[in-house]
Amino acid sequence: MDLSALKTIRIAACDMNGQMRGKRLPADMADKLDSGAARMPISTLNVDLWGQDIDNSPLVFETGDADGIMLPADRGAVPMPWLANPSALVPMMMYWEDGSPFMGDPRQVLSHVLERYKARGWSVLAATEMEFCLIDDSGDTPRPAVNPQTGRPLDQQSVLSISELDAFDAFFTDLYDGAEAMGIPAQSAICEAGMGQFEINLNHQTALRAADDAWLFKALVKGMARKHGFAATFMAKPYAEEAGNGMHVHFSIVDQDGRNVFDDGTEQGSDLLRQAVAGCLAAMPASTLIFAPHGNSYERLVPGAHAPTGAAWAYENRTAAIRIPGGSPKARRIEHRTAGGDINPYLMLATVLGAALLGIEEQMEAPAPSDGNIYEIEGLPQLAADWETAITWFETDPLIARILPKDAIRNLVMTKRQELQQFADRPRESHWLSWLEAV
Repeated sequence: MDLSALKTIRIAACDMNGQMRGKRLPADMADKLDSGAARMPISTLNVDLWGQDIDNSPLVFETGDADGIMLPADRGAVPMPWLANPSALVPMMMYWEDGSPFMGDPRQVLSHVLERYKARGWSVLAATEMEFCLIDDSGDTPRPAVNPQTGRPLDQQSVLSISELDAFDAFFTDLYDGAEAMGIPAQSAICEAGMGQFEINLNHQTALRAADDAWLFKALVKGMARKHGFAATFMAKPYAEEAGNGMHVHFSIVDQDGRNVFDDGTEQGSDLLRQAVAGCLAAMPASTLIFAPHGNSYERLVPGAHAPTGAAWAYENRTAAIRIPGGSPKARRIEHRTAGGDINPYLMLATVLGAALLGIEEQMEAPAPSDGNIYEIEGLPQLAADWETAITWFETDPLIARILPKDAIRNLVMTKRQELQQFADRPRESHWLSWLEAV
């Protein structure tokens, strides 16, 4: 992207909650970013949901709140089409003063996991399905957005409705134009099961690029919604009585010859596929905090709410936490269906892909694939039932310790413990305002 015509740019890295943390700079600073001219306190990427420092954080008290060096990610600058004045965002990554990666930077965490694939001569392709709700947030509780054609609030589910998509055509047209300008491969859009709920699929990319796409797309959706007079949220459960927002990820592994290692020419897929599934299942309960990182997330993770709560897999079965889609064997892949829309895409992909690789490395054996309505199967290993339990499982689980860097585990746990306490001290009826656009 040509930055010469701009007056200002933004630089931002991703914090533990997936929020952008960074600076607004004169555009002529862009040429200096590669030299390490941009610096920011290391602790900035490990603040809580509201941007507050973490109490007793070693990033502050053991390092003197040292600066880190911010360097441009390989994504490059992207426009910010939701702003009134032309500007660009340069995604950044955080490094220590000695040049080593800071493992409290979620993009660095995913890069770390992908290096393990690279060491085997493999690369990962991934795609996401992103669900969100359009909301009127002008009152004391979240309400469905107003239909631009009728001037009345949406008042019922409208699954796969073309007329509801068309009612918001101006928003979706701008959204797709913005995605194209930002290099985000937005594909099909549908009305989902909740009121004012939509899903847009992002096309397959390398895994790091797919995480970038998801991170940037969330910012685009929220920014463009405001431009059109309403709010958009990826909260896992905006309404107690409606379907929640999920984020499914599809992934496959490609070897140096471009061959999909999950493809053995059959509908069942290769032994490597089943080993990857086994790793994902083994790590799933302790990974709950990654898939459900906020208090509101646990409103979605309840039986019968169209979100997986048990660690099971199946072929062509959308009630399973892990689904193996049908189609050509050459496109054999794993669909991981557990995460809410409120996740950090870098941490989610790092955890899923790290678990899959662990399953392959240890040649884990997956249980038999499940049949029928998996929500009704008893005895499955379960995800954590509440936020506090999820934090404890994540902190103490030996598989998580082998999947993610220890600093990332420590920093996320500190962040979530502080948020848990902060929400306990805030009126419950106002909690949704904290999550609305922050996640």
